Amino acid sequence: MAIALPLRPPAHQVSPRAVRWWRLRALLTVLALTVPQAVVLLVLAEDAPGWLVATTVLTVLVGLAYGITVPLLLYRIHRWEVTPEAVYTLSGWLVREWRIAPISRVQTVDTEHGPLQQLLKLASVTVTTASARGPVKIRGLDEHAAVELARLLTETTQATPGDAT
Repeated sequence: MAIALPLRPPAHQVSPRAVRWWRLRALLTVLALTVPQAVVLLVLAEDAPGWLVATTVLTVLVGLAYGITVPLLLYRIHRWEVTPEAVYTLSGWLVREWRIAPISRVQTVDTEHGPLQQLLKLASVTVTTASARGPVKIRGLDEHAAVELARLLTETTQATPGDAT
């Protein structure tokens, strides 16, 4: 008999520190795009074409606008929840993705702490399922919440009958 899963947004938000993480990632991207342009501008000095100045300024403005607005949108949208029946996630800002993975389909649970995440005491949890769509990822969790979530998912998965295929 199939279990009827509730169709509602997941209950839990990611850590508020995830906003800083997303902003730092945006800043690093802006730097990676702007620094080469700025170097060329410095080398060419007065001979720099106007279009290069314009694209450099545009890169900075668009990057800063993204870094200020999008992380706040991501924080408002990104949600997750685990019940005895399923793992629920809602993510994205331009294209939103709502994933529901039945617990009986969970194969592995992994945690990840990238350099910026370590700095901000954040982590991501990846729930691999027997789905062609790929794993369910919950990014921007407090590092202690991620460890607890991984523990809970592991215990729940082990207690759930089925072979996760």
